[in-house]
Amino acid sequence: MATREWNPLDFDIGEEEDEEGTPSPSSISPPLQYFDRDRHVAFLEMMYNLMPHHYQSQEINRLTLAFFTISGLHLLRALDRVDKDRVADWVLSFQAHPRSRAELKIGQFYGFHGSRTSQFPPDENGVSARNAGHLASTYCALAILKTVGFNLLTIDKESILISLRNLQQPDGSFMPVDVGAETDLRFVYCAAAICFMLEDWSGMDREKAKEYILKCQSYDGGFGLMPGLESHGGGTYCAVASLRLMGYIEDDLLSKTVTSSIINVPLLLDWCMQRQAIDGGFQGRANKPSDTCYAFWIGAVLRILGGYKFIDKIALHRFLLTCQSEFGGFSKYPRDLPDIYHAYYGYTAFSLLEEPGLNPLCAELGMTDLTAIGII
Repeated sequence: MATREWNPLDFDIGEEEDEEGTPSPSSISPPLQYFDRDRHVAFLEMMYNLMPHHYQSQEINRLTLAFFTISGLHLLRALDRVDKDRVADWVLSFQAHPRSRAELKIGQFYGFHGSRTSQFPPDENGVSARNAGHLASTYCALAILKTVGFNLLTIDKESILISLRNLQQPDGSFMPVDVGAETDLRFVYCAAAICFMLEDWSGMDREKAKEYILKCQSYDGGFGLMPGLESHGGGTYCAVASLRLMGYIEDDLLSKTVTSSIINVPLLLDWCMQRQAIDGGFQGRANKPSDTCYAFWIGAVLRILGGYKFIDKIALHRFLLTCQSEFGGFSKYPRDLPDIYHAYYGYTAFSLLEEPGLNPLCAELGMTDLTAIGII
C-alpha cells in the first residue's frame, strides 16, 4: 500500500513522559529586557517540525496551530524556514468537496477540516456521511495559503461560498459547522474574513451580519460575543474587524471629520482605553488580570479606530517582556511557560508596537500587511 509523503506540518505527537526537572514557572530565569527575535524563530521552527506532546488535546485544531506557526514566522521575517509548496499542498488536502453541486445547498459547509481526525473515510458503499468543514479552520487555511503566496483564486471557492450561506442564521450570526454549534461574533468574523480573502461577498448577507454585530455593542461601549453579554476583548475585536472588512466603518475613524458612525465610537474608545491595566498589559474584561493576547485583541481595535497612539506603549512593552520566555514564545501571564497561541499574539502585539525586525501587521485580518495585500 502506498504511503503518503511525510510532511513537517503533519507533526507527530510524542508520547514520552515529562522529564524530571521540567522547569516550573517559579524556577524560570528572569525575563530578558529586549525582544529576542532569534529565540522566537527557534521556538516556531520547533513547532513547525515537531509539536510537543502537550498539544495532543489540540489535534482537532491542527490547521490553527499551523497558522500560528507559519504566520508567526512571517511576522518574524523568517518565512524562508518554510517549504511553501509543501505547506500549500498539505493545507489544500484538508478542503471538503461535495460530490455534486446539489449538495452545496443541503446544509453542510464545504470549507476546510481542522485536522485529519475530522476527515471521516467513506463507508463500504463509498458514501461519507459527514464531510463538513469548519469556519475557523477555513479562515486559518486561507490565511496560511495567502501567507505562502498561493493564489486563492485557483481553489474551489464556489463550494466554500455557496455552502457558507448555509451557516448564516436568520438573525445574521453564523454557526461554525452546520449542526450542534453555538453562534456568536467569532464566526461572523471568520465568515467576513473568508469572503474578504476570496474577494467575493456572495457567501454572506452583509446587512444581516451588520445588524447582528450592532446588537452586540454593550452599554459600556465594548462588544459581547452575543447580544446582551458582557463586553469582551475578543468579541470587540471580532465586531470591529468584521465591520471594517465588510466596509461599514472606515480605517482610522478618529481622524475623520465626519463624526457619525454606525457604532458608538467614543464609548468604545473609552472602554478600550480602560482595558490597559496598571502593570501596562491589557485585560480582556473589567477586573481581570492582564494577558498577553489582549495586547493584540484590544490593541488591534485601537489601531483600526486610530486610537493606538493613546496607549502607554512603554508600559505595554515592559509588560510583554515579562511574558517572554527564555525558550522563545510568550506565555499568558508573566513568568509562566509559553504556548503557541500566546506566542503568536505576542508577536502581533510587538508588530503593533513597531518592534524592529518584525513585519507590519494588518490589524483587521490578524496577519502581516504583506500577506493581506498578496506580496510574498
